[in-house]
Amino acid sequence: MNSHVKQLTFAGMIVTLGIIFGDIGTSPLYVFQTLLVEGGKVNTALVLGSISCIFWTLTLQTTFKYIVITLQADNKGEGGIFSLYALVRRYGKWLAIPAIIGAGTLLADGIITPPISVTSAIEGLNLVPAFSTVIVPGNNLILIIVITIILLLFFFQQFGTKVVGSAFGPVMLMWFIMLGVLGTMQIVHFPSIFKALNPYYGARLLMDHPKGFWLLGAVFLCTTGAEALYSDLGHCGRRNIQVSWIFVKTTLILNYLGQGAWVLSQAPGKDFTGVNPFFEIVPHTFLLPAVALATLATIIASQALISGSFTLISEAVSMNFWPRITIKYPSNIRGQIYIPSINWMLCIGCILVSMYFRTSSAMTAAYGFSITIAMLSTTILMYYFMRYVKHWPVWLVTIILCVFVTVEFSFFVANAVKILKRLFFVGFEVGLIFTMYTWFRARKINNRFLNFIDIKEKLPLLNALSNDTTINKYATHLIYLTKANNGRQIEEKIIYSIMSRRPKRADTYWFVHIEQTDEPYTQEYSVDQIEPGKVIRIEFRLGFKIQPRVNVLFRKVVEDMVERGEINIISQYESLKQYNMAADFRFVIMEKFLSYNNLFSVSEGFILNSYFAIKKLAQSEAKAFGLDTSETRIEKIPLVVKPVNNIHIKRIDPVTHKAVETVGKEVFA
Repeated sequence: MNSHVKQLTFAGMIVTLGIIFGDIGTSPLYVFQTLLVEGGKVNTALVLGSISCIFWTLTLQTTFKYIVITLQADNKGEGGIFSLYALVRRYGKWLAIPAIIGAGTLLADGIITPPISVTSAIEGLNLVPAFSTVIVPGNNLILIIVITIILLLFFFQQFGTKVVGSAFGPVMLMWFIMLGVLGTMQIVHFPSIFKALNPYYGARLLMDHPKGFWLLGAVFLCTTGAEALYSDLGHCGRRNIQVSWIFVKTTLILNYLGQGAWVLSQAPGKDFTGVNPFFEIVPHTFLLPAVALATLATIIASQALISGSFTLISEAVSMNFWPRITIKYPSNIRGQIYIPSINWMLCIGCILVSMYFRTSSAMTAAYGFSITIAMLSTTILMYYFMRYVKHWPVWLVTIILCVFVTVEFSFFVANAVKILKRLFFVGFEVGLIFTMYTWFRARKINNRFLNFIDIKEKLPLLNALSNDTTINKYATHLIYLTKANNGRQIEEKIIYSIMSRRPKRADTYWFVHIEQTDEPYTQEYSVDQIEPGKVIRIEFRLGFKIQPRVNVLFRKVVEDMVERGEINIISQYESLKQYNMAADFRFVIMEKFLSYNNLFSVSEGFILNSYFAIKKLAQSEAKAFGLDTSETRIEKIPLVVKPVNNIHIKRIDPVTHKAVETVGKEVFA
């Protein structure tokens, strides 16, 4: 499967169905059922109003905001909140805040969406006569089945989805066709259901129903996956997503209309407690295959969400919003990654959610709060994109912003009442956002105290040290990673590391700088021989989706320079030189720790102490940059933000001091 289908093709649209629309495509399993439960007495006004709200939510929120407008905010073909942030961050330093909040709430979504979808599908077995007594919503058997599926889903993440991924598209195509056919079968018996598309019925429901406005919390469930749709832009391309959405939205609306038609065709006064209209409109002879297909669809939807979480964290690491962690590449598909720590964190979260809520209806009652916040965060960033990147007129941007904020803030308020039902994992959301904010702020504080000096001023000193044979050679080639954006500067602490304590004599000093670009997949480098053969600076330009595996990249650069005849890496030791042995290379990584010699404000102290506490759990610098430990030396450097300078100590005469001690002893005796 080609994960980067950019052109509009039939194959590209099939792949898009499997990758993009799994989450939003499985929402008919539980949305209308939730509306019937929360709406209380089921009548024509509730059914027509609910479907009207669903239709216009999908139209305004998913179609207009994401399909039409937000997909234009592609960063060299890539989407997602961090890609959007990379496009607009130059227009305001504070824009990091909505990016962090949006990313944190999106990740939190990853521990409740899979359990909702899978549980809804498995609960459909309750309608099969043979299983009606053993498959009861909330019982232990359903819980065991759901947890088993979740465990298998997360277990197979480490192997990648190259093989099963090729089947995602066809399975989802069958799923959407089934949605449309099942809905149409009911509509033909009750064609007047089409009047539910009139916004009048939605407005009347919100104004007249006793719980009117608060029903928006359940309506919002129909647009789950819209934010993830933008995040997966890079996998399929804008045109494939936009054209595929026409088919997807049509089948979704047909299915919702079909569920409404079935409800209205039932006897007046029928009790819909525990009834799922989605499975009720499935012919009984087709029920088992339908449940099987629904289960596959929910697994695919969960897979897409998990992969999106991996991508999000990978981008957060690259943009210094998250500690460096182990990232693996299970296949040769571009952009496909596996993050063990995130994988098992989400797995445990999904299992705990399943055990805590047990039924899909209980889960939906707690779902939606996080995603409304993520959508509002995207809206804030989109304002800056439309205004300053696309240069749309102020009046147009203002109108669009007012529409989005009104709709999303309404959903936010309606979902805010769910906060008490989701206290179970509020701590998880707060922890994610706190980690991102702490890491981002601490890096900013840290960077304030970086002192840079002109490297040319130190060239005579470096040359003298390199030629001083009275000092044992530390390494033939000594490599430092530098944060200096200016090619003629270097951190003062690097010069201190080379010259102080034990001087590090080397034949060649290399300084490697990594510039992160706003483009996702840039891989470029340049070489500046500041002092030919003695002091060399390498500048890597890497996209924010590229992992900085410095060891591999540096080796490639050296090979290129040898081929061009720019350097000679034959060992200069006499015993090795005659056999043309390669010279030794050594990296020096300087890791900071928080010095006790600090006086700072309460807020800075809290941020920095939290930062270094988190850092202990994170991946080491050497491992994060892909450096072999046999070639790497770690140096601990104290971080002094504000040194203690208010110490007053009095010097006294030694003789006097001795006399005092003597008197003291006599008195004590």
